[in-house]
Amino acid sequence: PGVPRARGCAGSREVVPTCERYAVRRLPFARLADGDVAFFERLMPGRVVSGEEEVKPFNVDWLKSLRGCSQLVLKPQTTAEVSQILRYCHERNLAVNPQGGNTGLVGGSVPVFDEIILSTALMDRIISFDKVSGILVCQAGCVLERLNEYLEEQGFIMPLDLGAKGSCHIGGNVATNAGGLRLLRYGSLRGTVLGLEVVLADGSALDCLTSLRKDNTGYDLKQLFIGSEGTLGVITAVSILCPQKPKAVNVAFLGCQSYAKVLETFTTCRSMLGEILSAYEFMDEKCMELVERHLKLSSPVADSPFYVLIETSGSNSAHDEEKLNNFLEQAMASGLVTDGTVATDDKKIKASHLRERITEALTREGYVYKYDISLPVAKLYDLVTDVRARLGQSAKSVVGYGHLGDGNLHLNVTAESYSHSLLEAIEPFVYEWTARCSGSISAEHGLGFKKRQFIQYSKPRGAVLLMQQLKAMLDPKGILNPYKTLPSAP
Repeated sequence: PGVPRARGCAGSREVVPTCERYAVRRLPFARLADGDVAFFERLMPGRVVSGEEEVKPFNVDWLKSLRGCSQLVLKPQTTAEVSQILRYCHERNLAVNPQGGNTGLVGGSVPVFDEIILSTALMDRIISFDKVSGILVCQAGCVLERLNEYLEEQGFIMPLDLGAKGSCHIGGNVATNAGGLRLLRYGSLRGTVLGLEVVLADGSALDCLTSLRKDNTGYDLKQLFIGSEGTLGVITAVSILCPQKPKAVNVAFLGCQSYAKVLETFTTCRSMLGEILSAYEFMDEKCMELVERHLKLSSPVADSPFYVLIETSGSNSAHDEEKLNNFLEQAMASGLVTDGTVATDDKKIKASHLRERITEALTREGYVYKYDISLPVAKLYDLVTDVRARLGQSAKSVVGYGHLGDGNLHLNVTAESYSHSLLEAIEPFVYEWTARCSGSISAEHGLGFKKRQFIQYSKPRGAVLLMQQLKAMLDPKGILNPYKTLPSAP
């Protein structure tokens, strides 16, 4: 309140400029000049994108809810080029917005004002892969799905799997510490990423691209950049530990009559499946209704208040199928599960991944308010119930789904179009509710632009202050992804 709204962005009927909707004040960065464009064109002939229509796709986020006003997109191919770009921008005090596949959901990958977009799209080279250790080294712009396809040919897989795998870049995955469907089995990127190459704000390159699993020599600097959302440095290359491709994969899609049954099923599942359990996802009936209505996909299990997707990954199909069948018999006999189906071949497994399509179905429903929360699993769905009761008819739908195995809820509220009054009814209510349960307001999507001002609901003041000090030390001019992750000054 009281902050003047920024003007001067070219108009767009689809998305109101972010700076206008949120009344953000532009920081005192330099304005792009003809001499700047000429420098970049000499540095990267044919890889400088300008012009309103050409730049437009890079300015709008995946949800089409935020729009920046950048006039220039740079597409480096090497770390040396990224270094020269940032050195120049640091000297000129030009703000830079690093961008990978632009699949983020909190506005972290698009500019707020006229920041120069540094795209990693052409940094897509696989540098090396060691079949003995399973360690992959690649540039930051490699698309996740392409990496997984490459590894499958070698008998390995990526340790993470996301719905956006066909577009997202591994550098962006690391920068946001992306979670996804395989976290239950293989852990987070903080454990599987072994090393990083990063270019700092002043253009200096930090080579921590080790391929060692054990290196206990001083501070683990790579952890500063994992999850930092491009605010501390631009990740240019990644070294990551990849598990062997499982020889036997099974998927079970089950129906449960209550959330309490979902929890009991998880406890039984974890106990009986043990080491072969690789994913445990849940979704409510509202999610399935949207998938069926908008994507014309039918659920293999009908008329259940809740659905569960269980994936097992192992090395012996007979062993795994026996364990899964024993679990299903126990779950059905005890009344935990009312109906279910099992798939063992790739075609059926892909058809059963309805969970991955929920986000797409939600976007077709209208404007989506998205919340990515970590909570104690016993209270996970209570938040959905409370938000549904609070909003009543003011929302089209309120749905909940997520990675129950690691306590991650995806709460989504849809409406015909953006409404500030509806947003005020949701926020900060959702964050206050989460804080009372000692949860996190962002389990895996980060804070980006949309959530940065709410960080205090998950982090104490001292922790936020230390983050700001680190930002000031590594990026004293604040040129890297400004207006993101950390709260702005009062």
